[in-house]
Amino acid sequence: MTLDEILRALPSYLWGEGGQWSGLALTAKLFLVSGGLGMLLAVLLALLRVYGPAPLRWAVAAFSYFFRGTPLFMQLMLIYYGVSQFSWVIEGWQAEDPFWLLFRDATFCAILAYVLNTAAYAQEILSGALAGYPREEIMAAEAFGMSRARVIRRIVLPGALRRSIPVLSNEMVFLLHATALSSTVTLLDVTGVARALYAATYAPFFPFLMAAAIYLGCTFALLAGFRQAERRWLKFLRPRSA
Repeated sequence: MTLDEILRALPSYLWGEGGQWSGLALTAKLFLVSGGLGMLLAVLLALLRVYGPAPLRWAVAAFSYFFRGTPLFMQLMLIYYGVSQFSWVIEGWQAEDPFWLLFRDATFCAILAYVLNTAAYAQEILSGALAGYPREEIMAAEAFGMSRARVIRRIVLPGALRRSIPVLSNEMVFLLHATALSSTVTLLDVTGVARALYAATYAPFFPFLMAAAIYLGCTFALLAGFRQAERRWLKFLRPRSA
């Protein structure tokens, strides 16, 4: 590839052209939406896993086992391509049912797969943090007359989230890198742009090197943000200097 070709491809790597998101902009959208929704679902599932009745605990465990036990790529293929083989889905498309039409949208299918996968992994992290929360802090809150629900809402859940920051940072890095699978369902994320440029030029090295550089920069920024969060919200766990 020539320098002129690389410069012409740069907008597609960063934000896209013609009013359509691509490259880094699309990757950021997939990451932020999937990460936010995935964490909200993970919190709900973790609470059910630790404090819910037995049938709900078993259901959450089965959900987690399936999504942690199968490759994310397979999950994405099942949601985007596999669902379309069922007659009721095809009938929903023909009837222009708004719900089933969502499964014709590659962005929705990718986000759904990432949300479910992220929730399964993050739920395990948060469940462990909730179950292993220091009993002394819970007893102190109960001594102030707090109800069980209030102790969980005001003390245990915020504390478990803070203590989980270092481990959750790894899960968010995994999610960022997992968005590269979006190109397999026709989306022009960073990897999708690299594949399209490779197909147009038959020169694989520079397109994928540029994509790798973007992912590297995003990973560095993400880890720096988590380190800042650790310094702010985990300061009370650091040993005090004499």
